[in-house]
Amino acid sequence: MVNIKRWFRHAFMPPWRWRMLFPKTVLGGIEQAVKHSEHQHGGELRFAVENALALGQVWQGISARQRAIEVFSNLRVWDTEQNSGVLIYALLADREVHIVADRGIVKRVAQAEWDVVAEAMQKEYRRGDFLHGSLQGIERITVLLATYFPPGADNPNELSNKPVIVK
Repeated sequence: MVNIKRWFRHAFMPPWRWRMLFPKTVLGGIEQAVKHSEHQHGGELRFAVENALALGQVWQGISARQRAIEVFSNLRVWDTEQNSGVLIYALLADREVHIVADRGIVKRVAQAEWDVVAEAMQKEYRRGDFLHGSLQGIERITVLLATYFPPGADNPNELSNKPVIVK
């Protein structure tokens, strides 16, 4: 069954809303934080923001988590040498953040740990502090990845550090 409130949130989410919450300065800060983070571990981070889902997806009951997994695949976050990709996905209409990790990382870091990071980010986002929430989340992910995936002698940048606005 379709959640009518959710459908309305997605239907009437202004298409420009993400620009207010993630202006160029915030996106630039996220990009620099990702770049800095990846020097401290062997993982690869991607950051994606989506304003709202297509109404057909909402009607079908696609959850924010399901969409995060789809975006993980579409952005090819799984396509790293060590299977060490991590996606931070924010769906603005649902006010949710999800973190999806590749199979190389899932073996060592439990989903519950990612969920704690995502919840902390959502808390900051609810306060309207999208830069601090994003940077705090990246920092916490950096600590987790540095613990389990220290950088090797050869630590190439396999995925773009630039945040993606999913349209």
